[in-house]
Amino acid sequence: MSLTDIPFVSTMPDIVKVREIVKSGNPLDWETVWQAKLTPWDAGESQPPLREVIESGGIHFPRQGRVLVPGCGPGYDVFYLASALNMDVLGLDVSETAITKAKSLMSSFGNSGTGKVSFISEDFFHHKREEQFDLIYDYGFFIVIPPTRRTEWAQQMASLIKPQGYLITLVFPIDPPTDLGPPFFVRVEHYEEVLDGSFKKVLDKVPTTSLPSHVGKERIVVWERI
Repeated sequence: MSLTDIPFVSTMPDIVKVREIVKSGNPLDWETVWQAKLTPWDAGESQPPLREVIESGGIHFPRQGRVLVPGCGPGYDVFYLASALNMDVLGLDVSETAITKAKSLMSSFGNSGTGKVSFISEDFFHHKREEQFDLIYDYGFFIVIPPTRRTEWAQQMASLIKPQGYLITLVFPIDPPTDLGPPFFVRVEHYEEVLDGSFKKVLDKVPTTSLPSHVGKERIVVWERI
């Protein structure tokens, strides 16, 4: 498959249907999306760039503590992080149906390490910190919130991550600019604009391995909480 064969994410038929459902901007509309099984982002596995950045050894991520995955969906990345880092990982999604699916997969995926996995249905912006996290991973969440809420997203990230903790962002889809969304097209600069002052960028690269539909459309970027 060549890059010219990969369609823009904003024009994929299921994405168009999703956009029609969530156009009101109400986060609870995502429950309708999951009930309708309109989940073209469900790859059935953790994201290859996440595995690459964790396993490369280039960054010494913590091996104990707490991890958060907002917009976790079925939880593939949650299971992976718990296994790879031996940390306690919380998957959060506004959709009860998504969380129910994630919980149903716990016996299948589980984890081979000592980290614990848990899931709750909650709006990320309403999550109250009881204890800060050592690591947060964002794939597919930043790109579905209205761009007007990105500053609020960054403020919540800064509140939830410990000093010297990490934020891993899978920047996708790097499609041509368009007003269509969600998902909204993104650039690394969109993250920089709202994270500057609270985080410093410590890694920014094109992954060597991507899902076929992501090739040429993503970067893996790691930020350290100042």
